[in-house]
Amino acid sequence: MKILLAVDGSKFSEAATSLLIAQVKVENTEVRLLHAVEPFPESLAKEMGSKDSPDFAGARLQRRTWSEELLARAAEKLKSAGFKVTSSIEEGDPKSVILDAAEAWDADLIVVGSHGRTGLERFLVGSVSEAVARYARCSVAMVRIR
Repeated sequence: MKILLAVDGSKFSEAATSLLIAQVKVENTEVRLLHAVEPFPESLAKEMGSKDSPDFAGARLQRRTWSEELLARAAEKLKSAGFKVTSSIEEGDPKSVILDAAEAWDADLIVVGSHGRTGLERFLVGSVSEAVARYARCSVAMVRIR
């Protein structure tokens, strides 16, 4: 079984990781960890002078380092549980990144944490997990915290 686990560093993605460890058999299961990073806004780059300015480049490097550490922690948990794990960091809209990665890898299941946003906040911010569940070509497990 090929499982794509999307993580964002929130307690919701930690819950998704824990659920996967607790409920999925290790045998014949491969987990691909994915962290989707939204691109820095072009307007921010212009305010800082350019994409090549030291501040902009430093911020991107800091975000990349944080993402790598996030994936390393999640991978260690999964490997300790016996899973075969690969990971990647992709830049782009998280909804599209997750859906594209799952399709390209031919995932059997996508596991995501759900922040449980409702009302205006959901309208303004959007729901990554809902979009993934709606448009994925494979099964999706949304993990919520009560």
